[in-house]
Amino acid sequence: MHRTFYAGRAVLITGGLGFIGSNLARRLADLGARVTLVDSLIPDYGGNRFNIAGYEDRVCVDIADVRDPYSMRALVQGQDVLFNLAGQVSHIDSMTDPFTDLEINARSQLSILEACRYENPTIKIVYAGTRQQYGKPRYLPLDENHLQAPTDVNGVNKLAGEWYHIVYHSAYGLRTTSLRLTNTYGPRQLIKHNRQGFIGWFVRQAVEGKPIHLYGDGSQLRDLTYVDDVVDAFLRAGSDDKANGSVYNLGGEAPVSLHDLAQMIVAVAGQGSVQLAPWPPERKKIDIGDVYSSYARIEQELGWRPTTSLQAGLQITLAYYRQHLGHYI
Repeated sequence: MHRTFYAGRAVLITGGLGFIGSNLARRLADLGARVTLVDSLIPDYGGNRFNIAGYEDRVCVDIADVRDPYSMRALVQGQDVLFNLAGQVSHIDSMTDPFTDLEINARSQLSILEACRYENPTIKIVYAGTRQQYGKPRYLPLDENHLQAPTDVNGVNKLAGEWYHIVYHSAYGLRTTSLRLTNTYGPRQLIKHNRQGFIGWFVRQAVEGKPIHLYGDGSQLRDLTYVDDVVDAFLRAGSDDKANGSVYNLGGEAPVSLHDLAQMIVAVAGQGSVQLAPWPPERKKIDIGDVYSSYARIEQELGWRPTTSLQAGLQITLAYYRQHLGHYI
């Protein structure tokens, strides 16, 4: 049902040349949607034209910045669904340049919502939130009722961006939903640097036959979601009005320690190694220990659950970067 919904629909994706946005765009094009991608292609943020290789004639690309309210007012007109994935996702960068993070992850979200409110009030909007909004867990697994107490600027601004969406639902009737993503991995992820999460960097080190450095003893637990499963969650949320005004956690099959994950990546790659290293002070300050999420609410209400095993997802991911590494470094 959620797949047939998109045939012939006009769909706008902000951050559309990025990791999740491009995978979502490719799936939507396959489902018969009329897809428009918005991306600023700011260096180091993850936008990459190669992410839509083979789909250049099946999607429309608009190079624009979501911070520009005039561009967004024009772009949202006539769209049926907006998948709002534009954002600055580096926790480290948010601490060194907090005002840029504020502009992209908070202020620009208001511009997008105002554009929808005035130019297209019937549009459906699905926002990409993050489990980083919760901060250090009080209990595990995290559920949607857990206190939100971010430990970095990025988490604060993503929380604000999410709640602008929920307020615009309750105050103005916009059909908004937020998905709080956990660690997403898969093809088309940024691997140029290690400031946007650990797993892409782990994959790059293994593909290049280099050691994966883990901080501390590597015992921290994380859950991971393969990008195709994340795409499926967005498709479900975008097609189902039961999701309006709601927030949902995504999650992985089961938590895994960073050490076990790194060892698995090395084994799948057939090269590389795992080395332990002391914590850098700037990372230790914002580390949150073990963290993994419950996806019980979205499973119950929208029928979503992760279906790609970690082993299978890593095999596909490593094969992709072995073939296309030059386009990502």
